[in-house]
Amino acid sequence: MRRRSHALAAIVVGVLGVSTLSAASAASGRQEGWAEQTLRAMSLEDKVGQLFVADVWGKAADQPDQGNRTKYGVDTPAEVIERYHPGGVIYFNNSGTDNVDDPAQVAALSNGLQRAALASGARVPLIVSTDQEGGRVTRIAAPATEYPSSMAIGAGRSAEDARQLATVNGRELRAMGINQDFAPDADVNSNPLNPVIGSRSFSADPALAGQLVAAEVAGYQNSGPPTETVSAAAKHFPGHGDAATDSHTGLPVINRTADQWRQIDLPPFRSAIEAGTDVIMSAHITVPSLDPSGEPATLSKPIMTGILRDELHYDGVVVTDSLQMAGVRQLHTDAEIPVLALEAGVDQMLMPPDLGLAVDSVLDAVKSGRLTEERIDQSVLRILKLKEKRGIVAKPLVNTRAVRQVGSPGNREKIQSITDRTTTVLRNDAGLLPLRQPGKVLVTGWNNPNYPGYPAEPVRTLADRLGGTAMPTGANPAAATIENAVTAAGQADTVVVLTNGLRANTGQGDLVRELLATGKPVVAVSIQEPYDAGVVDAPTWMATYDWRDVTMTSLAKVLRGEISPQGKLPVDIPAGDDAGQIRYPFGTGLTW
Repeated sequence: MRRRSHALAAIVVGVLGVSTLSAASAASGRQEGWAEQTLRAMSLEDKVGQLFVADVWGKAADQPDQGNRTKYGVDTPAEVIERYHPGGVIYFNNSGTDNVDDPAQVAALSNGLQRAALASGARVPLIVSTDQEGGRVTRIAAPATEYPSSMAIGAGRSAEDARQLATVNGRELRAMGINQDFAPDADVNSNPLNPVIGSRSFSADPALAGQLVAAEVAGYQNSGPPTETVSAAAKHFPGHGDAATDSHTGLPVINRTADQWRQIDLPPFRSAIEAGTDVIMSAHITVPSLDPSGEPATLSKPIMTGILRDELHYDGVVVTDSLQMAGVRQLHTDAEIPVLALEAGVDQMLMPPDLGLAVDSVLDAVKSGRLTEERIDQSVLRILKLKEKRGIVAKPLVNTRAVRQVGSPGNREKIQSITDRTTTVLRNDAGLLPLRQPGKVLVTGWNNPNYPGYPAEPVRTLADRLGGTAMPTGANPAAATIENAVTAAGQADTVVVLTNGLRANTGQGDLVRELLATGKPVVAVSIQEPYDAGVVDAPTWMATYDWRDVTMTSLAKVLRGEISPQGKLPVDIPAGDDAGQIRYPFGTGLTW
């Protein structure tokens, strides 16, 4: 990667630049803030660095990892920052980068990376981000507080609960040095077969989704001083909810008319903008009615500039979804994609496959005149203003003692109370619920222990809460596994069977049917997307929308009759694959 030598100039600007630039701005009759002054002092190379968010390998800033050597040619996360001067980093626990162990470790990693940023390049602190949506998209699990999925919050129907959840989540993230959460998901999950959004969405109803998106934006951004809050990032514009393809593996085509898009997908993003969201993330989808060129939205000027900037008047930071995803790499090279994204109106680019190539491509585009430096300045200024607004400049480092608030009893109790209002009873024809005298309880079904990043043990968790026996059967049980579960059911008085992805994993459907055929009382519970309840016709169905421990605890409380179910379906559940026949309509939710 080419880079001009400017270390000495940066040091001089750091000492003299503020007063000199302030005098210049005063002479011109225009008052400049930190962002403007910093931008004017930056080299082109450092400006371009601000446009990128890097993934780094390791749990400590000075920890060597082969992942960094392979991708960046250096050993440690700090050396990635020192070499490339990116504007931000992102943490994962399930992609091989392995950044997360516990809250104290994450806080130390954040401080180490910030020190590297403050000692190199333009000496500008980092945006430190992660995807902490709740439910299955959880990067930092216990001992941090764990959160239910967005669709569970949609079932709870409470904007105040959404705001409080985001407040707790944001404060815990900031205590760990994370100042941006790629949440909330503003997609309207109108397609029950959506392979990637599902319960990450609040609802299939645009108005409900918009209300809860706005509430979470407020919770993340407006719940305290800037140094105690995080930037929200509404995603994935212009709306991933009707996708039938996973944009990680292909390029989804959204075949809505423009009017349908405005009625269904647009409202939550408009609500996020009205709520003042710091960031909007683009989607790697193509929407022919909005841009017939076939370009993914991330690279579409009619969508990113024509609609988002000009029509919706959004002037915050626009960040791409990961540039490692197949959806954005179908039509163009990795060298061309960053330039096209900037031409489309994007500001910040997440996780380019080759950061050096991406930086050089943008520099070459400026050198050739394809991109102007003024265009680069527009995006960098937005990024710098975000850092100033969110208190990252004022307080780039965190007090590691404050990390004790992460996962505190008070936080966990508040989130448990919120989650207790989300469990949904769809059907209770046999009158089994609540389980007043369940006798010997068998809990069986989905319990994939290899869920990316952390073990998923809902069967065992629920069995412990109910004082029952756990018999996990995996994601797609074979005939012998089903036979063992049926035999165990014969020794039980009550059976609770957990499902997750029942339509695609036919063994799960066979398990539920075989258990029903025993004549034992069977409670079926869909523990991720609720659409499982439309596939098998069981007389007792419940939905929890995710399988985290906090959610299994709420489920156990409802089953035992300790609390009444309050959740209402935030989507329609079709009968099988017949989208025209609704088995459980929006708003379904029994109580007692």
